[in-house]
Amino acid sequence: MSYCLNPECQNPQNLDGRKYCLVCGSKLLLKDQYHAIKPIGEGGFGRTFLAEDANRLNALCTIKQFFPLPQIQGNIEAMNKATQLFKQEARQLLELGEKHPQIPTLFGYFEQEQRLYLVQQYIDGQDLSKELESQGSFSEAQIRNLLNSLLPVLKFIHEHQVIHRDIKPTNILRNKADGNFVLIDFGVAKQLAGTNMSRAGTKPGTEAYAPIEQLRGAKALPASDIYSLGVTCIHLVCNAELNELYNPLQGGWVWRPLLKQKGKDVSDQLSKILDKMIAEYVQHRYRSVDEILQDLNSKPTPPPPPPPPLRRSRSLPPPPPPPALDAKKWQCVNTLTGHSGQIRAVAISPDGGLIASGSADKTIKIWNLASGNLLHSLSDHANWVRGVAFSLDGKTLVSCSADKTIKIWNAIAGSLIQTLVGHANGVSAVTISPDGKTIISGSDDGTVKLWELKTGNLLYTLTGHSGYVLSVAISPDGRTVACGCGEIIRVWDLRGDDLIGDLSGHSGWVRSIAFSPDGNTIASGSEDNTIKLWQHGKLLRTLDGQSSRVTAVAINPDGKTLINSSGDKTLKIWHLETGKLIDTLQDHSDAVWSAALAVDGQALASGSSDNTIKIWRCD
Repeated sequence: MSYCLNPECQNPQNLDGRKYCLVCGSKLLLKDQYHAIKPIGEGGFGRTFLAEDANRLNALCTIKQFFPLPQIQGNIEAMNKATQLFKQEARQLLELGEKHPQIPTLFGYFEQEQRLYLVQQYIDGQDLSKELESQGSFSEAQIRNLLNSLLPVLKFIHEHQVIHRDIKPTNILRNKADGNFVLIDFGVAKQLAGTNMSRAGTKPGTEAYAPIEQLRGAKALPASDIYSLGVTCIHLVCNAELNELYNPLQGGWVWRPLLKQKGKDVSDQLSKILDKMIAEYVQHRYRSVDEILQDLNSKPTPPPPPPPPLRRSRSLPPPPPPPALDAKKWQCVNTLTGHSGQIRAVAISPDGGLIASGSADKTIKIWNLASGNLLHSLSDHANWVRGVAFSLDGKTLVSCSADKTIKIWNAIAGSLIQTLVGHANGVSAVTISPDGKTIISGSDDGTVKLWELKTGNLLYTLTGHSGYVLSVAISPDGRTVACGCGEIIRVWDLRGDDLIGDLSGHSGWVRSIAFSPDGNTIASGSEDNTIKLWQHGKLLRTLDGQSSRVTAVAINPDGKTLINSSGDKTLKIWHLETGKLIDTLQDHSDAVWSAALAVDGQALASGSSDNTIKIWRCD
């Protein structure tokens, strides 16, 4: 269907293929390029439509249509001034979207038939109001994850002299492609509210989430966005209407007592942070995003160490020396280029001959590891490629994608063998059992599926996960599967499809899991910036030192070192037994999303948002 953009049209739906509306005669294509499909939102400033871009193979996009008042439309000088302001604000939005991945990209802005339009990137994801409806109250860990993800976005826009003015759950999307939060509906419409261009009675911001200075027409400040994000957080954690969380007689928020009445609570630390964010007066709020992040990620002061024991007359033997750290040094020996999007997955074949890379550009590339030469480029996926894995003999490659499919490829010929369907949402992780017979996949639909590699038949499905399954790993003996679902690691016994238990302790999504060669240790990397090591169902130790999310973990086949990739553009090498940091590799220029070790432990591949794969070798 095509949808007429004339606000006065009485029957705007039209059959595909028409150039003009059957009812009102309005032109259906904007700029002879953009074709509206259906409305997906409406407010006082205008309407939003799902649309297709004819110049980009009918790729989905969004059209935002703004309504100047009739008196503006009828005044040429006023309309010219309004259009000039609109373009000025749109250029600002264009700059933001080009420079930050958590802000939609602006494709175009223009005036047509005295109506103003923005065309933006379509984000395939669910807004937080729908997520709240489906999953219930957010946990403290989820709120911390949200703040750690969105506060840097606010810092970025505030440094560019932009105030969002309308932060609320419906304006925060979780991108299905990578799980990141995306901030939508930026300030063009809100800026226009101050110019008498919008419908009568509209104000910038949604009243329940807006601070007092914004409601009274004063200039919005960075602290105004901080307030709105804080109110969003208390709404998500309490899962109650905002009028229930505010006491007009006391003139303040009473969210925490209500939360306790529901039998839930958050830490005093988080409570104090949120209360300061939603303080009524600007001078009582945080002055900057950095202040919030510092409080949010600060750790309680540890108690003083106990006094040393009294000396005995008989001298004690000296303690045993700590194990020697692995002194091997890694060096980047090759950089592979050719992808046009960030590299979300890498894998090295068991024989060490091939490397596969999966990218946001929807392609998989197979390279010769020794020479770096490109052998094959595979382009059958319809969305981001999130995971790749080689079979035991290195002849078969398995990939998974945000397009909800798993594909099996002939890695030598570079040809597609089979496509596996069955997941109801994007597939985030894939691995192959040590015997080479079974594919294990984890999906945003909250399930883990096991497939027969030879036939592609679905064997069975593991259910009961509480969130997106972003990572899966199988033990060296093939008996145990561990999967990262939300903030926990769920461990299954494959011999009877029985749940062994959950490993809890992370405060952010678990993005990667690895087993040690002996199968006794599980390593997990999380968006809470930590790596945790687990043994026999208990936390052994936590590896700190990351300034951003941990995106991948891999344990060296010799069992002595662990390697992780991070959003801070680095890879880090750790001594597994002591948890000591050995080395930091810093050649990438953007976030590193994936890392894989060769079977001999002598080669390492990493994939990054800088669109490159780097090959590392140790001396």
